[in-house]
Amino acid sequence: MTDESTFPDDLLQLQERLHRAHAEHRTYLASLPWSVDPLTGWERGERYSHRRDVPDSPGWTDEQKQTVDRMWAEIRKLSIAVVDHPHWKSVPTEIRVKSRMQLKRQARPAEVSEAA
Repeated sequence: MTDESTFPDDLLQLQERLHRAHAEHRTYLASLPWSVDPLTGWERGERYSHRRDVPDSPGWTDEQKQTVDRMWAEIRKLSIAVVDHPHWKSVPTEIRVKSRMQLKRQARPAEVSEAA
């Protein structure tokens, strides 16, 4: 398997930025109403088996939708940059998946690890 020290610094930085972008996206989504569009909530036991009542959702504002779209665009851009990095051409095909998993573990920021 690829030795930890063989990942180029720019690839490690890209992967760390990708971890952070995913964490920021999850945090932002958690702060939004549960439905993108305005929907009526429901009470526990009323045709649904949820453990609690679900309040009405006012839906997302246009600004919130744009923020989510911008965050997804950044995640896609970073994901492509990591996958298409020239380093992967030097990694044998049979260990490439293990090496990519190692990169993900090695580049994970401490605060993302604790939140995950």
